Amino acid sequence: MMNFNARLSAVALACAFLPNLSFAADPTLTNPAISAVLDGYYQNAERPMAERVEGFGLGHTELALSANIDDMFYGKLTSVIEVHDGETEVGLEEAFIQTLGMPYGFSMRGGRFLSDVGYLNNQHVHTDAFSDRPAAYRAFLGSHYFDDGVRLDYVAPTDLYWTMGIEAFKGDSMRAEDEHGEREFKNVGVYTAYTKLGGDIGVSSSWMLGLSYLRNENGRLTAHEEHEEAVVAEEEHDHDHSHGARYTGENTYIADFVYKWAPQGNYKYQHLTLSGEYFRVSDYAPLEEHDHDLVDDHDTSKPDAHTGWYLSSVYQFSPNWSAGVRYGQVDTHLLHDEHFDAQKLKETEVSLAWHHSHFSTVRLQYTNQQGTNFDGITDDNVITLQYVMTLGAHGAHQF
Repeated sequence: MMNFNARLSAVALACAFLPNLSFAADPTLTNPAISAVLDGYYQNAERPMAERVEGFGLGHTELALSANIDDMFYGKLTSVIEVHDGETEVGLEEAFIQTLGMPYGFSMRGGRFLSDVGYLNNQHVHTDAFSDRPAAYRAFLGSHYFDDGVRLDYVAPTDLYWTMGIEAFKGDSMRAEDEHGEREFKNVGVYTAYTKLGGDIGVSSSWMLGLSYLRNENGRLTAHEEHEEAVVAEEEHDHDHSHGARYTGENTYIADFVYKWAPQGNYKYQHLTLSGEYFRVSDYAPLEEHDHDLVDDHDTSKPDAHTGWYLSSVYQFSPNWSAGVRYGQVDTHLLHDEHFDAQKLKETEVSLAWHHSHFSTVRLQYTNQQGTNFDGITDDNVITLQYVMTLGAHGAHQF
């Protein structure tokens, strides 16, 4: 968490909202900022669509390298190390360059990076107040959506913080199921647009609202015969470790908000964060050759959209302790034969975290999950004990 020793002015708030540019002292190409994040856990059961499995394991362990390339560009590389089925997997989460000197409030980013849709997505998962992302994120964005692409951002010269941006991505991890490999996917599959507005309320409070749209050109399901087989395969590999979205559609709409309070703007000793997001994923039913819906438009079993949402409250009541409560649910649909089967997953989560410093966290979390025909899961109570430790230079967390 960031420390604020004075009130958040509009300018300071805008800086807090900007993408996480983690600079070291004189972070040049010959003196880069190097950091590692160690994430380990024990969990007594598995959760649907989550990366953590039952027993002991390594979570989202990161190794990052960042620096100013020159006075015009900044670069960052983040690799992720995870263990799945006894095998160590190394992935590349970020490898991007960003402009530093574009005029009129514009900036550009290119390479592999986290999309800026929604509130949580552009933040690294080790900064979360809970061990896993909400179910809506796991269902619709593969926990956190990063991809190869390009972004254009604009920060308006207004009293309130107001930013907007557009992105274009390859979109491989957002593709709908294609069990037989016969579908021709578009090479540029995902486009996004978003805007965020924020400001202060007196000296102790700040807020931000956001609206995002994600267009997925490869998001519709394939023909129902193929999809039915894909569902079987999906059920057999219910705990697949990929970061791909489990439920896709052509259009995804996201609304988000966050409110933060700290006495006199000093976040060191006490602060409260309230946040929430709502997802709506539409236009996912398969199409026939003449672009007519496979399922009859007059069929009442045909749903309008997948939906999901969560509300979160995290209170740091002392410099070393914080507690959080989060409730969320997702309503999705699976296609069987020529009708959709409704599914629902509800999650209630409570966490207690001890922070010896800004670099070390030990968290105990309880999760109650209730599923209605959701990927075959049963109601369960999940206990997670997690540590998150940061080594080396690490920039302040985002707003």
